[in-house]
Amino acid sequence: MPGAETQPRSRLERGMAGRDQGRPGRHHLKVRLKTAKQRTASSQRWLERQLNDPYVAAARREGYRSRAAYKLIEIDNKHHLLRPGLRVVDLGAAPGGWSQVASERVHAGEGRGQVVAIDLLPLAPIPGVIALEADFTQAAAPDRLKALLRDGGADVVLSDMAAQGTGHSRTDHLRIMGLAEAAAEFALEVLAPGGAFLCKVFQGGSERVLLDRLKRGFASVRHIKPPASRAESAELYVAALKFRG
Repeated sequence: MPGAETQPRSRLERGMAGRDQGRPGRHHLKVRLKTAKQRTASSQRWLERQLNDPYVAAARREGYRSRAAYKLIEIDNKHHLLRPGLRVVDLGAAPGGWSQVASERVHAGEGRGQVVAIDLLPLAPIPGVIALEADFTQAAAPDRLKALLRDGGADVVLSDMAAQGTGHSRTDHLRIMGLAEAAAEFALEVLAPGGAFLCKVFQGGSERVLLDRLKRGFASVRHIKPPASRAESAELYVAALKFRG
């Protein structure tokens, strides 16, 4: 991977200069909704949480497509995965928050770096991002992604993929771990030496196979829970750094 360069501050950091560690401010009045007859208690709680979430407000203000953009910003600020000129694959990209951040930080819009994104859902255009509307789990998808990458390889593979929830925690955990393992296998195939892999997982009990596989392929493997990840959420991120190739 190319040598490290000083990273320009993100739009969030510029806009939040002087606040606690660059995180969105939390000094605002709490919004409470009147209960509507057609609204369930769970949807009521979700709406109130969205309205009172500083990351949701920051995403609207700063032009990011989702609050998830700040998870990648916070992780990258600390672990420096993204640098100008790198080739990035974003798995499970919609609605595009991670692709926006990646494009900004590798300077894809200027033609220096490259971001290739894939999702089942259509992705509205993002400067510097090549979007593929397809199912990553289909056999042809990895080769289609490789064909879009410069020299057929990548420097960073990102995966924020999550399976459709069933309401059964064990089933949901197994599904997301299946996606994580598929993403890891793709990363091991496509990454250049020194590359990095970042993937969402859930706290559970079936991560050992994935972690062992990554530890054989990367010099450093760690769990990360960025501040933007809600405290009550079971999600974690696995960052595998310095691919041995």
